[in-house]
Amino acid sequence: MSTGYADSRPETRLERYTKFWQKDLTRESEADSKNRLDKYIDVVNGYYDGATALTEYGWAQSFHFSRFYKGEGFAASLARQEHYLASHMGLRPGMRVLDVGCGVGAPAREIARFCDVQIVGLNINEFQLGRARRYTEEAGLSDQITFVKGDYMKLSEQFGQNCFDAVYGIEATLHAPTWEGVYGEIFKVLKPGGVFGVYEWCMTDAWDPSIPSHRELAHQIEIGSGIPELRPMKLARQAMINVGFQIDHEEDLADRPDEIPWYYPLEGDILKAQTAWDYFTVWRMSWSGKLVTHTAVRFMEMLGLLPKGTWEVGESLKVAGDALVKAGQAKLFTPMFFMISHKPTLAN
Repeated sequence: MSTGYADSRPETRLERYTKFWQKDLTRESEADSKNRLDKYIDVVNGYYDGATALTEYGWAQSFHFSRFYKGEGFAASLARQEHYLASHMGLRPGMRVLDVGCGVGAPAREIARFCDVQIVGLNINEFQLGRARRYTEEAGLSDQITFVKGDYMKLSEQFGQNCFDAVYGIEATLHAPTWEGVYGEIFKVLKPGGVFGVYEWCMTDAWDPSIPSHRELAHQIEIGSGIPELRPMKLARQAMINVGFQIDHEEDLADRPDEIPWYYPLEGDILKAQTAWDYFTVWRMSWSGKLVTHTAVRFMEMLGLLPKGTWEVGESLKVAGDALVKAGQAKLFTPMFFMISHKPTLAN
């Protein structure tokens, strides 16, 4: 009997994903949270086994948010978010750069073209790695970007120490069981003087876990985003300092007074689409677009065309999408706490 699919996804891993959470927050316990943190690899793999293709269809190959200027197209805003990170990091031709949590490789491809650097994309999910390699070969960038399977909580075991000029994470280290753990490993593999740039998912300082509605929003975002535990922004900042980084710049980019908010595509209001092509992206997030997509996914799963559990992961994505809009509107959550830090030189 088959134990997996031809695309590297084990049969039962996806089905187990949503069982890591109690859907009713009142039934959540510390044991549930500890279980997710202890089994973060299973949480992440189960999530991306189901969410990857859905996100590529409904969003883009770049699995992250971005700021918008009025009239700016969706694809252009995603690329600009990646360019902004690369520019602040000072990436230059010839540098060896590590992308932790590279997804299907779209940011790596964009940054490789933009900066002419050599990139190693790290991912723990074999299904995503297969797609990343295929897309990169099709883009003619295989000589500039390589992809490896690995756990960013064990970087120094895999790569050794002091071996990368720069490391970046674009809305990826949110899956780590601790920020100290992943930031500490990044610190080890960076060369002295090397730079680390990150967009981090955080609850803002306005979030108060003692308020039930605040806890509920965080819980819904966790379930639909494969996050073992959402944490407040101040802990990300402190973790960076605790492991030895010197922070050169930090800012919640979602807190800028942008006329077009970062979450606008998730609202599903086609009247807010910035370009004609963006009507399709925004429509897919509307109630009718989600109805069409999730009905199709349900039937495809029943026919055996999609792995069992895909529809349930899709339903959790809908929950998270609504929660992200509400948390964004209330300034309780940011997907782009932006930090640029460097590893001190040996002389320091």
